[in-house]
Amino acid sequence: MIRYAVYLLFLFFYSLTLAQELIPQSEDDLCYREDQFYIGVSYNVFAFTPSGMNPEGISAGFQFGFLRDFPINKRRNLAIAIGAGFSYDQFGQNLFINENEQGTTSFEILASNQDFLRNRLSLSVVEAPIEFRWRSSTPSNYKFWRVYAGFRLGYTVWNQSSLKRFDETVKIQNITELEKLRMGASLSLGYNKFNLFAYYSINPFFNEDAVTNDGQKVNFHGIKMGLIFYIF
Repeated sequence: MIRYAVYLLFLFFYSLTLAQELIPQSEDDLCYREDQFYIGVSYNVFAFTPSGMNPEGISAGFQFGFLRDFPINKRRNLAIAIGAGFSYDQFGQNLFINENEQGTTSFEILASNQDFLRNRLSLSVVEAPIEFRWRSSTPSNYKFWRVYAGFRLGYTVWNQSSLKRFDETVKIQNITELEKLRMGASLSLGYNKFNLFAYYSINPFFNEDAVTNDGQKVNFHGIKMGLIFYIF
């Protein structure tokens, strides 16, 4: 289902790109903005993990949204942008999150000799990005260099931990200890529509109550690296 959603999003934004290129631009338009839709894909990793916690399998994500541009100088190559977006991320690793009949969450780091096919933490987050922007654009040139540094405030609307073994699948949703409020710093730079993207989660994924069965705090952060495409 996620694969089909990404495919439809690419088709949608590609059609917007074609429409934009057919619209003539005026050399005298001195009040232009860089209002943009964006879509991106990333490779995800953890930082500051407990001892013994390692990446396992696929860790990837995608994002999309819209940013409204507010130039702050006469040349209009400096701006502040605010917007709204959505991100979906999966993190493959060997931290098994489970819940007993009393609703108590347990965190166990699986040893390398324990057999499992897949173990993922998945998150869906509604985001409010804000960016400080520098670009080399002009009113008639939509192919330009850019550096956008920003901050993202988000709220986790869905989360799930899923462990798949050969004979069973254990899924836990709405993990009590997970921090639903997400805060992160972002950076994108590149030329035209193709840009490198990086994101660092400022706050950890879990609160102080999340502790492994051997007494380690589960206070890791997330890092996303990939490509982001800006479409007018």
